[in-house]
Amino acid sequence: MGDNLRIALTGTPGTGKSSLARIISENGIIVESLEEIAVRLSCIGDPEEDGVRPIDIDKLRGTLEEEWSERPQCNTIIEGHLSHHFQVDCIVILRCHPLILENRYRKRGYTLKKITENTEWEILGGPWNEINLEKSCIEFDSSKLTTQQIFEGFMSWIADGFKPMDASKVIDWVTRMDE
Repeated sequence: MGDNLRIALTGTPGTGKSSLARIISENGIIVESLEEIAVRLSCIGDPEEDGVRPIDIDKLRGTLEEEWSERPQCNTIIEGHLSHHFQVDCIVILRCHPLILENRYRKRGYTLKKITENTEWEILGGPWNEINLEKSCIEFDSSKLTTQQIFEGFMSWIADGFKPMDASKVIDWVTRMDE
């Protein structure tokens, strides 16, 4: 990996970010949870009705960018479904077939509203709607690949110099829902 890079590990909740982050960390790369950073910097609210603690993105962005400018940067993965909103050099997006996500959410005990919102967000492309397309991005389909396979693809992407993925290969669940 190059020197002093910050990589966002993002995707709709339930796509496997935490599992991938665990393997990345076990392989000696620093991983920071965006939620843990928000807690540490007092940029997170009390749990809402669905149990989610809202992150004040604007406050966190300002506080985090100030903190990052004051300390030496090192290669770090920032894991969380909002991580692509921050000062990162490149972005890894995990995707998952909406029907598989729906089953994962049911097992987690999500409310019907939360299941619908998250599944619809995945169908619409999730982070692709919010990212800076000038940054190098790569996408992995966690409904077809194991976490280990995604990790190997991630490491290959690093070894290949973070080459941007071919935009024609971006997952489009709207036209591929039957796959």
